[in-house]
Amino acid sequence: MQTFNFDQIIDRRNSESIKWHAFAEDVLPMWVADMDFAAAPVIIEALHQRVSHGVFGYPMELKELKEAILAWLEERYHWKVNAEDVIFLPGVVTAFNLVTQAVCEEGRGIAVQTPVYPPFLMVGKHAGVPLVSSQLCVGNNHRYEVDFESFAWSLDQNTGMFLLCNPHNPVGRVFTIAELQQMAKECLRRKIVICSDEIHCDLVYQGYRHVPMASLDAEIAYRTVTLMAPSKSFNIPGLEFSFAVVPNPEIRQRINKARRGLIGGVNLMGMTATLAAYRAGKPWLDQLLEYLQKNRDWLYRTVHERMPGVKMPLPEGTYLAWLDFRETEAAHDPFTFFLEKARVGLNDGKAFGAGGEGHVRLNFGCPRALLEEGVNRMIAAFEDYTRG
Repeated sequence: MQTFNFDQIIDRRNSESIKWHAFAEDVLPMWVADMDFAAAPVIIEALHQRVSHGVFGYPMELKELKEAILAWLEERYHWKVNAEDVIFLPGVVTAFNLVTQAVCEEGRGIAVQTPVYPPFLMVGKHAGVPLVSSQLCVGNNHRYEVDFESFAWSLDQNTGMFLLCNPHNPVGRVFTIAELQQMAKECLRRKIVICSDEIHCDLVYQGYRHVPMASLDAEIAYRTVTLMAPSKSFNIPGLEFSFAVVPNPEIRQRINKARRGLIGGVNLMGMTATLAAYRAGKPWLDQLLEYLQKNRDWLYRTVHERMPGVKMPLPEGTYLAWLDFRETEAAHDPFTFFLEKARVGLNDGKAFGAGGEGHVRLNFGCPRALLEEGVNRMIAAFEDYTRG
């Protein structure tokens, strides 16, 4: 079996990387959900072959790509999907904004659970409808859980759609079947559409299992739009390809109508890369998950051993860590503290909505040497500050 080198450090400062150009050159970026690994060789080879053809006209949707997606979903999640239920879209953020505008009519709002991926907090504004949030609660071992009382309240606020993030960004939860069933039950009882952002679905660690919300039963599927993409799993976000699974034909029609000439087709190279990923990328993904789990375990252990007072839930999925500094002297603004004192660029927890104050999000999807350098910088700055 071919082995892949995830320890290789690739210079990204000489590329058009947002991640590596957002901060000054002496800052180590550990923020946006963009891994510092080269894409799988099978993807790179497929792109080379397509480029060598030399003609890049308007593409048609690839029948074999839908077949590959359906096979991937069935093999990985035991979820049988019909080809006509799949819509290609240029990115999951574009997709959930589109779905919001398609299904939320007559002022009905959007329900989200915070802290959450910042673009979730803008969908109501973009659609011109209210946004109502319920806050996840923290249980044992700092593990986040659904506050069902607060969740039910949010659905009662003239809500038309619930926007779910699973696996959850930034807290790293992979929601259980029981949790998903309870959330779905509350939505179905109120005839609320569920839009489930499952972009991190392939990035789940040992002991946990991702279950697509729509795979629970036919009634739930009929009220659910599922959004997925290979972009996080295979580190190809710049190729801008995603897909929606929409079993309800009326909702599909409304989504297509809502495109209004503003959202066109998908990128030719994105389709090429996705086909290669789903057909032959599994060995690379399997080894990536092993590497990420070792990074996760090292980070979790190091934070708890060397950063007193800092809390970090163990990520069940994603390559994102959620660090809680509220019981430390850096509680007021850990993002600015580590940027200025450690020269490490993180995500500011305040951007994730209620419950994000005093937190930062750290991306451990990088070679171990970069992870250790960044975390050791943070530890040194933290120790100097607490001693001083």
